[in-house]
Amino acid sequence: MTLAVDARGIAKDYPTHLGLRRARVLVDLDLQVEAGGVLGLVGPNGSGKSTLLRMLAGVDFPSAGELHVLGGSPADAKVRARVGYLPEGSPYPLELSARACLALFASLAGLPRDASRERAEELLTLVGLADAATRPLRRYSRGMLRRFGLAQAWLHDPELILLDEPTAGLDAIGFGALDELLERARTRHATVVLCTHFLGDLHARCDSLAVLLGGRVAARGTPQEVLGKPGHWTLEVEDLSEAALDQVAARVSELGGRLVRREASGRALVEVYRSGSTQSRS
Repeated sequence: MTLAVDARGIAKDYPTHLGLRRARVLVDLDLQVEAGGVLGLVGPNGSGKSTLLRMLAGVDFPSAGELHVLGGSPADAKVRARVGYLPEGSPYPLELSARACLALFASLAGLPRDASRERAEELLTLVGLADAATRPLRRYSRGMLRRFGLAQAWLHDPELILLDEPTAGLDAIGFGALDELLERARTRHATVVLCTHFLGDLHARCDSLAVLLGGRVAARGTPQEVLGKPGHWTLEVEDLSEAALDQVAARVSELGGRLVRREASGRALVEVYRSGSTQSRS
């Protein structure tokens, strides 16, 4: 078994009150993440999710414990070069355009100029920013900045991708781009750690979950194992008439069950946008 993340006994303290006291955010945390797939990291505010992601990215360091990322230390520049990181905020040089900013990041990562330019254009197109590539980032909306953040996190095809609240402020176009990028990461067996508060992200995008409570991993498993309600099931059917659905509901009752909710299935906004775009071209 190859581990992308191996954290054992991790603790993290922060000074408070002019350094006279210290607050412990992570407490004896153990977390092993196999290479490949998407891990959802969840927990209430203050549980240490962002702190853990910063340590995995090599931006911050544990106060105690052992932490290995991709087989090495996140403090090693060679290891950090294999990691992509989308922080919760947007700490980018906002005076630069998206294209110039990606060129800067590619240069810092040591990527060949021609290859990085082609890669940047591909990603800007994928996240729907090709037409705004020369616009300064300070003129981007919040949703556009989050989409740009996805592009920069995937710029160098990292083996480990860390996403801190990637869908917070993300617009509908961005959701489609995120799903495409996650699928690409799975295809090349990259590992994604996705920190989120949104339940829909966990069921739709994560292969497994880790729940942080009190600075420790309190639960671990598939979304169904962690979030499922015993005895409750969700079915989605198609090509049935209202009359046929009435028969299904009656049969559920005959079998001793109870139909809790019945409503038409909806489309995601990104599907509406794609449909409208197709119609406008025809």
